[in-house]
Amino acid sequence: MSITALPAEAEAQSRDRQERAQRDRGDRGEARQQRRAQGNERRENRREARQDRRGDQREARQDRRGDQREARQIRRDVRQDARQDRREWRGDNRADLREARRSIRENRQDIRQDPRAQRRDWRQDRRENVREARRDQRDLRRDRREDRRDWRQDRREDIRHANRRARYYDGRRWHDYDRWDQRRWRANNRYDWRHYRNSNRNIYRLGRYYAPYRDYSYRRLSIGFRLGSVFFGSRYWINDPWRYRLPAVYGPYRWVRYYDDVLLVDIYSGEVVDVIHDFFW
Repeated sequence: MSITALPAEAEAQSRDRQERAQRDRGDRGEARQQRRAQGNERRENRREARQDRRGDQREARQDRRGDQREARQIRRDVRQDARQDRREWRGDNRADLREARRSIRENRQDIRQDPRAQRRDWRQDRRENVREARRDQRDLRRDRREDRRDWRQDRREDIRHANRRARYYDGRRWHDYDRWDQRRWRANNRYDWRHYRNSNRNIYRLGRYYAPYRDYSYRRLSIGFRLGSVFFGSRYWINDPWRYRLPAVYGPYRWVRYYDDVLLVDIYSGEVVDVIHDFFW
């Protein structure tokens, strides 16, 4: 009886091994399908992020082109006004010189006809006329210089104001705003965050930073860098900047946490306009 039982037991064990192998192959197939679905989802997320970033960059380029066109138009107006002023000044100066020369020629004709006594009077009158003409020319040149100086100053103010102002579109309408001045707020003692952090260290000790991409690693950013929209979503905004002694923002600007750094980002173009490295602990 023992001889007949052994083949049946071996056959049962063989069937169990085959069933386990089939189950293992089925589990591995399901795992591969799950990994493939996760990979497709990540690729779709990256594709959407690239499309958003391209749209933001396209809008930012259009805004920059508009600002550059306005600046070029101002410079053309400045050059055109300068040329017009030079033409007017040269025309007035030539007219004065022609008048003075005509007067001298007329006096010379009178000299040839008058006696010697009258010639002395003529010389005296001519000297006076020449002095007066020179004084008039000096006054005219001085007035022209002052006018050009005032005009240049006004144009510089116009150009400086045009470069300081900017616009952004929020999806419904355009808004005007002043460009961010990173030097002004740092010179204000109200925003001395380093001194405040030395005595309030716990406020600057935040939790772990979770990047929008799992395989993304820290990169030190600088002003002018174009950041992807997923890095300055509302989950990364610092909505209470005064708590950390940061100035309030306006227009398209938002304070954003990036690892232990703080970035000021134009959320409509993705441009980094201000950076504080190693801000948090």
